[in-house]
Amino acid sequence: MTERRASRTAVLVCQGRAVAHGRIAPDRFADPTAMPLLREAERAQVSRVRDEQPPNGMAERMQYEMIRAGSEIIVPRTVAIDDAVRAVPTPQVVILGAGLDGRAWRLDLPGTVVFEVDHPASQQEKRERAAVLEGEPPRYVPVDFARDRLTDALKAAGHRDDEPTTWIWEGVVPYLTRPEVAATVAAVTARSAPGSRLIVNYQAPSLLGGVARKLIGAAARRFNPWAAEPWRSTWTPAAMSRLLATHAFVVRRDHDLLETATALGVRPERATSLRNGRIALADH
Repeated sequence: MTERRASRTAVLVCQGRAVAHGRIAPDRFADPTAMPLLREAERAQVSRVRDEQPPNGMAERMQYEMIRAGSEIIVPRTVAIDDAVRAVPTPQVVILGAGLDGRAWRLDLPGTVVFEVDHPASQQEKRERAAVLEGEPPRYVPVDFARDRLTDALKAAGHRDDEPTTWIWEGVVPYLTRPEVAATVAAVTARSAPGSRLIVNYQAPSLLGGVARKLIGAAARRFNPWAAEPWRSTWTPAAMSRLLATHAFVVRRDHDLLETATALGVRPERATSLRNGRIALADH
């Protein structure tokens, strides 16, 4: 990972949360940190979607649709992960590949230390964006996986391997190769005391989903957030369970996001992404 600014995907996810705030499943989802974390031009795109004012140009319209569709996907994903975090409180929470995540500020987790792991350049921009947020910030853990060891970086930041940790791994796995995913799980295991929980968001294989991403990306042209961030791995639930079991994590639940969306009353125009997006909850 070599970007010198927040990834376009991270911005797109944050825009989706900002669009959804107060509009989609408002009794279960809220993210008041999303809009403040965005730049002025990014907020303007969010406002256009919230006001249902699509632009005329093809590429601009595709970007509009990406943000709108992302808001439908991000709500069940966020709710499922937040519920899992609250269900089993731990003294530490580590967010892997945090991007523009606002959980450290918006989740009420008394007595819990929150760590955010990300590339140093991305994290520096996150800190600049987050300066407007009120409340206790996370402990930032800059990790360049080309040079740094995750285990060493967490230890240096004050993470304790003798206390349980909740690990949040959201929106990252598809962008890693299978060996990179396995290496990260091994590092997580090395820092996990008994009673730790790993929450993994991943994508199940889907030929239709892959084709759709390529078509949408091509139509979006220079606005394509996936041009520099392609998917590199998908996993069946059985394969993910085997990987986690190899590293002493037992999957307690694995479900698709469409199940959560249905329970929330969210009715997306396109259900494929929700059907293939999955959340696995595994205990150590």
